[in-house]
This record gives sequence, structure tokens and C-alpha cells, in this order.
Amino acid sequence: MDPGPLADREWRLIREESLPGPLCMAYDAVAAETAAGGGPRTVRVYQWDPATLSLGYRNDPADVDWAYCEREGIDVVRRPTGGGAIYHDTYGDISYSVIAPAEELPGDLMETYELLCEPLLSACAAMGVPASYAEESYPELYHPACYLRELHPAHDVVYEGRKLSGNAQYRRRDSVVQHGSLTYSVTPERTRECFVDPPVTAAEVAERVTGVDEHADCTREGAVERLEEALASWSDASEGEWTDAERERAREVADAKFDSQAWNRDREDPLGD
Repeated sequence: MDPGPLADREWRLIREESLPGPLCMAYDAVAAETAAGGGPRTVRVYQWDPATLSLGYRNDPADVDWAYCEREGIDVVRRPTGGGAIYHDTYGDISYSVIAPAEELPGDLMETYELLCEPLLSACAAMGVPASYAEESYPELYHPACYLRELHPAHDVVYEGRKLSGNAQYRRRDSVVQHGSLTYSVTPERTRECFVDPPVTAAEVAERVTGVDEHADCTREGAVERLEEALASWSDASEGEWTDAERERAREVADAKFDSQAWNRDREDPLGD
């Protein structure tokens, strides 16, 4: 794809890393600190390992089947972004983030959202799955789950009427983080079982959600490469890596916040961010 309007800034691409849930979120926070402090902006791709149920900021922990998640080895981590919970399967999910200083992005949330989704949509097309925003609304199936909420034209990314990607954004005074989940392979049973008695069947989940592998002859490795290429082209990023200081800071943030019961179950931020 062609470079985007922010390609004249300094960007780095962090290629896909396999990380536990708390570190997936901690690196977003650290990248935001780096960008706000005058360092490079970041585009990154990552894999949740072990599989993780990420909660939206306002998700009620009572909706989570904690016993099932513990039994199945599924982490539960609360995101700082809104929206519903997402089951990130280690194989079936591909996640990305775009992080930049707030002053460089539009003040309007939806304008920024559409701008930062450009490389995602380009990558989907390159995979052979030309996704787009929903053309019509679809009714809510189950509010706690991101992919089962009402589908809205203008911001839900779908292919052939089924949700392919869930994306969310949070804006601090000095930085913006947009992160998203691209479904490579649908896991309806696991998605459903992460919740307490959801009023939907696995078949209904499969009817609402779709994955790249259902429509294109593209391996997961190939899908990751297409997403990395689109992010790098859009931002004109150079391949980079985390500094030692960032790695240490990410471990601190993960331990203090994203791996804490106070944050994940009680929605109390130990760091006061």
C-alpha cells in the first residue's frame, strides 16, 4: 500500500512476538510512553501465548467463566480500551497495535480510527479477504463479547457480512494507542465457553464471526507477513526492536498492573494511569 499521511515521522516495526497477555498490553503502554517522550512511533504485531481472554475496560468480571479459563490454561487480562471481551486463540488470532503521539493524530476519534485501520484493511485485501466496514447493522447476540455485539456500519470490520476484526482505541493526553484482533481461524466453542452461560450456541458464534482461513489460501505465517508489510508500508517504518529499558519497563508494568487482580477483576489501576 502507499505510505499514509504520517509516514514522514520516525516509525519502527516490531515483528510478531509471542507474549503472555499481561506483556501484550504492557508493551502498548510502554510504546505510548516512548512515543510521547520523543522516541519512535510504533507499529507492532503480536501473538497471545498462552491463549487469552482480553476484557474491555468496562467488562463485568462476573460474566467470565474463571474456572473454565483456569482449567484450559487461558489467561484473562483487562485492556485499557473499551468494547467487549475477545478470546485470542494462540493460533486463530493475529493482533496488532499502532501507537503515536496524540498531537499528530486527528482530534476526532472516528477519524483517527479510520486512519489507523487503513493498513489493516490493506493487509486483509492482500491476504485475499477484502474486508470493509459493515454496510448494514446486525443485531446484538451477546453484549459481553466483542464479536457478538451489534454490528455497526462505519466501524465494524466485516467480510461477507461476518465480523473479521475487532479494533479499539484509547487516547491519553499525550499519546494514542489503537490495537486490534484479526481472526485468522474461528474458534467458536472456546470463544463461547469463556463466558458464564452465554445465551448463544457455538453455531451462532460461527455464523457471526469469520476468519481468513475460511476464505483464502493463506497460511497464518503468510497472513502475519501481509499485516507486517501493510503496517510498515503505511508508516514507512524501519524494522526495530524494544530497547533494554523498554523491556524492563514492560515487565514492571505487566507485574504491577496487567497481571494484578486489582486491575483484571476489580478494574482498579494500581499505577493510577
